[in-house]
Amino acid sequence: MPVFELLEGKLAVASPTQFVSEGLKERQDIQRMLRDQIDVLGEDLFVLAEEYGGWLDSNRRIDLLCIDSDANLVVVELKRDEAAHMELQALRYAAMVARMTFAEAVEAHADFLRRRGADGQSAESDILSFLQWGEPQEEDFGRQVRIVLACANFGKELTTAVLWLRDQGIDISCVRLSPYRLSDGRVLLDIQQIIPLPEATEFQTQIGLKRQAEQKYQAERHEIRYEFWQQLLTLAATRTKLHAGRSPSKDNWISASAGRQGLQFVYTIRQNDSQVHLWIEDNEALYRALLADREAIEDAFGAPLVWKHTDQQKGTYIAARVEGGYRSARVHWPTVQRALVEAMVRLEATLRPRIAAR
Repeated sequence: MPVFELLEGKLAVASPTQFVSEGLKERQDIQRMLRDQIDVLGEDLFVLAEEYGGWLDSNRRIDLLCIDSDANLVVVELKRDEAAHMELQALRYAAMVARMTFAEAVEAHADFLRRRGADGQSAESDILSFLQWGEPQEEDFGRQVRIVLACANFGKELTTAVLWLRDQGIDISCVRLSPYRLSDGRVLLDIQQIIPLPEATEFQTQIGLKRQAEQKYQAERHEIRYEFWQQLLTLAATRTKLHAGRSPSKDNWISASAGRQGLQFVYTIRQNDSQVHLWIEDNEALYRALLADREAIEDAFGAPLVWKHTDQQKGTYIAARVEGGYRSARVHWPTVQRALVEAMVRLEATLRPRIAAR
């Protein structure tokens, strides 16, 4: 959208210009102005350091290193015109500074103040005042690192990368700095956050929180399931060698050969119910033969079984269901696991001789 100047009761389009055309340099001018009025990039920002390079074995420096009101570190990367690859540079900086402690932040800010002619003794109190902390809270400092990219022109490749990084949970934003020349020679600077759009920030934050919750749930599910398998396989080893050598898995099933190609004895665990079954792949004749002997098989097993067959599947199975799963209360896990092992022992004893006979 163009920027208009109100000129003698009319709208006059302000002329887009470039920083280089106006004789404005990246560090001496643009960086200095943003450093001194950092709130134009975000009202909750506080400048810790300028040209920060407090790490070993690197001569790279962060243009502006800030903190926000939540005590997160904020890497501000500036470019005068083109923004080629600045997101990669900012990511390296974010990784380098991610372990900064509160004490290191105080030291960085003290050095920043000294470079500007102050004695640096107020560094800690200035930071505490901004954060509204009565005393340092090391465990709450720098939990996350945000990234702000600011320049005049963002290309499609960069914005695509930024949007993808945001989808991966990286807090990175783009602020466009657009200079305009007015008819009287004055220069305006239009500062707009373009990613994420300000009106979409709250919505995207909610989506991000939902995604984080989903990722946490998925990770927790895998961990719980893995632990359930560990206990189940340990118990099973005391009763049968069928699944000996099998390792716990993050999957919801563990199988073992039934002695013939395409046949597997399988444990399947779900959140609230589980089962053991014989999986029969591409062997309709065997399934039909066993199905014909269903009554005798169920009598030998000691309970009704589930006989699963559909024309859409490559395989069929004969299963015994067990109440309870890995989301059952942990106090009930031994009961569920014993039931699964007992069902597997009986299912193998019932079906293996009949499989061998056919």
